Amino acid sequence: MASRTRRPGAAPGAPDGSRRRRLPMRLLLPVLVLVALMAMLMLRGYVHSEILADHRIQAEASTDKVPEKILDGGPVIDTRSGRATSLKMPDRRLVLTFDDGPDPTWTPKVLDVLKKHDAHAVFFVTGTMASRYPDLVKRIVAEGHEVGLHTFNHPDLSFQSKKRIDWELSQNQLALAGAAGIRTSLFRPPYSSFADAMDNKSWPVTEYIGTRGYITVVNNTDSEDWRKPGVHEILRNATPKNGKGAIVLMHDSGGDRHQTVQALDRFLPDMQDKGYEFDNLTEALDAPTAHTAVAGPELWKGKAWIFLVQASEHITDVLVVGLSIIGSLVIGRFVLMLLLSGIHARRVRRKDFRWGEPVTQPVSVLVPAYNEAKCIESTVRSLMASEHPIEVLVIDDGSSDGTARIVEAMGLPNVRVVRQLNAGKPAALNRGLANARHDIIVMMDGDTVFEPSTVRELVQPFGDPRVGAVAGNAKVGNRDSLIGAWQHIEYVMGFNLDRRMYDVLRCMPTIPGAVGAFRRSALERVGGMSDDTLAEDTDITMAMHRDGWRVVYAEKARAWTEAPESVQQLWSQRYRWSYGTMQAIWKHRKALVERGPSGRFGRVGLPLVSLFMVVAPLLAPLIDVFLLYGVVFGPTEKTIVAWLGVLAIQLVCAAYAFRLDRERMTHLISLPLQQILYRQLMYVVLLQSWITALTGGRLRWQKLRRTGVVEAPGGPVQRQRTHKGSDERRPVG
Repeated sequence: MASRTRRPGAAPGAPDGSRRRRLPMRLLLPVLVLVALMAMLMLRGYVHSEILADHRIQAEASTDKVPEKILDGGPVIDTRSGRATSLKMPDRRLVLTFDDGPDPTWTPKVLDVLKKHDAHAVFFVTGTMASRYPDLVKRIVAEGHEVGLHTFNHPDLSFQSKKRIDWELSQNQLALAGAAGIRTSLFRPPYSSFADAMDNKSWPVTEYIGTRGYITVVNNTDSEDWRKPGVHEILRNATPKNGKGAIVLMHDSGGDRHQTVQALDRFLPDMQDKGYEFDNLTEALDAPTAHTAVAGPELWKGKAWIFLVQASEHITDVLVVGLSIIGSLVIGRFVLMLLLSGIHARRVRRKDFRWGEPVTQPVSVLVPAYNEAKCIESTVRSLMASEHPIEVLVIDDGSSDGTARIVEAMGLPNVRVVRQLNAGKPAALNRGLANARHDIIVMMDGDTVFEPSTVRELVQPFGDPRVGAVAGNAKVGNRDSLIGAWQHIEYVMGFNLDRRMYDVLRCMPTIPGAVGAFRRSALERVGGMSDDTLAEDTDITMAMHRDGWRVVYAEKARAWTEAPESVQQLWSQRYRWSYGTMQAIWKHRKALVERGPSGRFGRVGLPLVSLFMVVAPLLAPLIDVFLLYGVVFGPTEKTIVAWLGVLAIQLVCAAYAFRLDRERMTHLISLPLQQILYRQLMYVVLLQSWITALTGGRLRWQKLRRTGVVEAPGGPVQRQRTHKGSDERRPVG
C-alpha cells in the first residue's frame, strides 16, 4: 500500500490538505470570558430597566371609542370573550393592591403587616423586580396573596406594538413561573387609573390584553401614597365612602414607602372594625383563583431565567467590587509611584550623593545569545566603547544562524565566545558565570545596546557592600511604531518609575535581563541562575532579597533594547514574563512566613508584586467594560468624566516619569489609545498565563524575531571593515 503524505501543518481530515483555521485557545477563552461578562452586564441592565426600557407616558386622549359601560363600570374589565364587561366590588369588600414590587425593603414590611392583621392582597409585580427578588414572590404566593402582571419593565403599552406587548407579558410570566411556579390571569397596565380614565389610546390595549387571556384590573380608590402626603392623608384617600367595596391602589416599591406601611398598619384594623373584609380579588368576586401551576418545560425555562438573572446580579456585584479594587490599586499605585519616585530621584541626584568608594575594577559582561545574528555585532561593538574596563563573554546557546561565528570574526580584544548546546538562558548565564574572570557580573541581552557610560553607572552602587544587585534603565529603541510607542510609555512609566518606588521600599522585584549587574559572591550564595521559572531575572532578584542583599536602581545606566514590533511577538514576550512572574511568586511563597530579610520581602514585596503585576492588570479591563456599558446605556456623562479622571491621573504620572527620565512628551499622545487597546492585550496574556499555571503547563525560552535596528544615541557603532562581497546580515552556518 502506498503511503499517504500531507503538507506539513495541514489539518487532518481536510479533503484538500488545507489547514483549518481555528481560533487559538489563548484567544478563544479570553474572548468568551469578555463576551460572557458583557452578556451578564446586558442582562443586568435589562432587568434594571437600563436597556430596552421605554419611559414615555401617553398624553390624555379622547374617549369616544371606549364603551360607556366601561367608563361607567367597575375597576375589573374582562374582554376575554370578545365582549367587554366590567365588575365592581361587593359592599364592604376591599381588595388592596400593591404595584411595582416586589421590593427587598418594603414588600416584606407590607407582608408582615398583612399577616399581622390576617388580610390578603393582590401584588401586581413587574418582571424586572420578580426576576431580581424571586424569594419575595414565592413568599407572597405562599402566604395566600394573589399575584398579577404589571409588565416586565413598566412601559406605557399604548406606545407599544402588539409584539412588544406580547413580549412584556410573556417575560413577566416567565419570571413568575421561575419565582413561584405559577401563571396568573390578572393584569394591571402601568400608569393606569380609574376605569373612567380609559381613552382611545389605552382601550385598544385593554381589548388586546383580553384576547391573550387576561383580566384587566384598574382601581377605583387611589391612596396616592406615591405622593408621600403623610399617613393621615393616605388613610383618608384609601377609605371608601358609604360602605362601598373598592379596589385600593397602593405601592410596595418605587421609593421610600414607610408612610404606606404605617398607614396600612392603622388602616387594616380600623376598617376591619367597621366590618370590611380584605380578600384577594377572586375571593371578593367569588371566582376561581387567578393562579395556575406550571410544570414541565415552562417551569424549567422560568427557573433557568431566574438562575441567569441571579447569576448576572452576583457577577456584576463581583465586577463592581473588582472595579473598586482595581480603581483603588491604580490610584494607590500612582500615588505611591509619584511620592516614592520623587524621593528616590531627589536622593540619588544630590550633589553629595555617593554609593561608597568609586568602583573602578574590571567587570565581566555576559551576553547570552540564541540566533542573534542581526543584533549581536551592534551589541558587542557598543560594549567596546565602554568607559569602564570590561571583558565580554558571548555565550552562544546552540544558535543555528552563525551568531558565534559573527562575534569570532570581529576579532575584538577582551571578547570571548563560549559555545554550548541549546539549554536555555539560565544555563547560558551560569555557563558565562563559570567562565567569568571578575567579581562583578553585568548581564545583558543579545539584542541590547549599551551607552559608553552604562557599565560604569551600573556598577557604582557596588561601592555599598550591602548591595548585591543593580537594575539598570532599560529603554525602547524602536519607538517609532505605534506598538513601540506604547511599550516606550510602559517602560518609562510602568517599569522605571516602578523601580524607583520599589528601590525606596527595598523590594525591587526584577533586575531586567537587558541591563543588570550582580555581585558574584551574591550570585553564588543563592545558587546562580535558576531554570525553575521562565522569569529567571525575577527569580534571581527575589532570591537576592531573601538572602539579605539590597537591590537598587541605577537611573543613569541606560540600555537600548529592541521591543517586539508585532502583536504576536509582544504576546510571546509578555506571556513568558507574566507566567514566569507567577512562577517566581509561587516559588518564593514561603517568604510570607519566614523571618529576617526573607520575611520582610515576603510580607512587603510579594504582596505588592502580586497586586500590581498580576491582579491589577487582570482586572484592568473592567474599567473598559464598564466604560463601554456606561457610554452606551448610561449614565454616559458620569462614565466619561470618571474615565477621563482616571486617564488624567495616568497622564500626570506618565508626564512625571518622562520628566524624570528626560524623555520627550510627544509619545504621550498615544496614551489614551494605549489604555484602551494595550490593556486588553495584557489582560488576554495574563488570563492565558493563569490558564497555563492552573493546568500545569510549561513554556520554553521563547525567541523573538529581531531586526537589528536599535542603536545607542549618537548614531550607529562603527563596524570593522568587511571583505568585499560579504553580507553581514546573512545567517552563517
